Amino acid sequence: MVEVTETLSIGQVAECTGLSVHTLRFYEQEGIFVSPVRRGSTGRRLYSQDDVDWLTVCVILRASGMPLPALRRYTELVRAGAGNEEERLALMREHHGRVTDQIDRLAQSLDLITFKVGVYEDLLDEARPAVGPGRPRQWAGGDAG
Repeated sequence: MVEVTETLSIGQVAECTGLSVHTLRFYEQEGIFVSPVRRGSTGRRLYSQDDVDWLTVCVILRASGMPLPALRRYTELVRAGAGNEEERLALMREHHGRVTDQIDRLAQSLDLITFKVGVYEDLLDEARPAVGPGRPRQWAGGDAG
């Protein structure tokens, strides 16, 4: 029995992954694909669902801040197959640490922003005119920074 696999064009893969056509070509040039990108009889790139699945992993790793050299090294390790799991684990642990540090810094930033939102909401609440006849409009004034 012959296995029929659907192939996707570079435009379709760009649409599926959210990557630009330029980025897909760049990733191919940089060795980010686990398997070589196939070419059709006309020379156009042909991608498989496995390529899309791999690119989805790459998109997530890049979005999490993984540097391109680390992603390239991870790809090389996956491409090499079994036997290098310790190095893959070390690479992922290192990246995990960077992402955790980034989350901690973002949490601190969010705390400050949440505090500032509260300060300005309070200032604006105090500055709103009181409801009722004969009450003058007052402005709390100032900026708490």
